[in-house]
Amino acid sequence: MKPDHPIEVAIRALSRLPGIGRRTANRLAFHLLSLPREEVVALTHALDELKTRMQFCRRCEGLAEGELCEICADDSRDGGILCVVEQPRDVFVIEQTGCYHGYYHCLHGVLSPIHGVGPQELRIDSLLRRVEAGGVGEVIVATNPTHEGEATGAYLAQLLAARGIKVSRLARGIPVGGDLEYIDGLTLSRALEGRSPLA
Repeated sequence: MKPDHPIEVAIRALSRLPGIGRRTANRLAFHLLSLPREEVVALTHALDELKTRMQFCRRCEGLAEGELCEICADDSRDGGILCVVEQPRDVFVIEQTGCYHGYYHCLHGVLSPIHGVGPQELRIDSLLRRVEAGGVGEVIVATNPTHEGEATGAYLAQLLAARGIKVSRLARGIPVGGDLEYIDGLTLSRALEGRSPLA
């Protein structure tokens, strides 16, 4: 098949998505071809809306349709607790448990010197500004239980403890090497409730 053939172009585009190899991209491309045109148009419209309407919340760095996300705009939440997560998708995972009622802060990654990710590449400065503005008594570090997530948590604990902030970590029970988005709700609920101090 020529490189500019529509099927080949679609397969290459689909295979750039995370977790999608060439074989899966091939199946997806042919599946899309088999769908009615309206369904494919609806899918492309949904993707375009996603990219057009979503932005980062100016307070928590999570996803928002306006300046503030729905969570940051909710005054009924507990302003004394901040839950720090790696990615905006982790907020949705924790929210599904229904047991956390504070606010969030998204780092957009973890420290990874091997990949050239240092503190300046993460949203740590905006986290420190929020804490220094007052009102936050505890920060829950909810990074994934990987080496990078643990290193990021330890780094944050050091910075925040120096500012007199109680720092806790999600309780164990989440498997090392796992991602929050794959953890079941019960395990995540127990991890939140059984969090332990980092520093």
